[in-house]
Amino acid sequence: MTIAGHLATIDLLRSRPFPAQSVRSEVGTSAPGYHTAELSTSEEFWDDRSHMEVVGEQYEAEREALATVLSARWGRPQVFSLSSVLVRSVEEEHIPEPWGLLSASVPDVHLWHVDGQWVVLGVSKWDTELPYRLLAVITEVDPP
Repeated sequence: MTIAGHLATIDLLRSRPFPAQSVRSEVGTSAPGYHTAELSTSEEFWDDRSHMEVVGEQYEAEREALATVLSARWGRPQVFSLSSVLVRSVEEEHIPEPWGLLSASVPDVHLWHVDGQWVVLGVSKWDTELPYRLLAVITEVDPP
């Protein structure tokens, strides 16, 4: 998908009400207080990990390109590390969603607070063999 496609997805999610229960949408998942979108997904790395680092760099560059366009709309983002959120989650502190889920696979996010909602961009990587994902999240839940 192109940057224009990513922007259209983000705008679509910003315009939708949050559902009363968790549901799958055409672009990701929606739940009380948030929407997520998988803007792009890489291949898996089960058989060949030789180019995994390059793919990760490409996904970070794609996030930065999208962040540049969003910054023209809303100003510079806050860059927020989720490492302490993950530690708190592992120590069994209740972390509200979508932040608990994000902290399990996204090391840091870019955040904009727009019209009472947080617009969040991150690159997810669950495990060595699994794909990279460029994620967008729209939430009314403040970062922990």
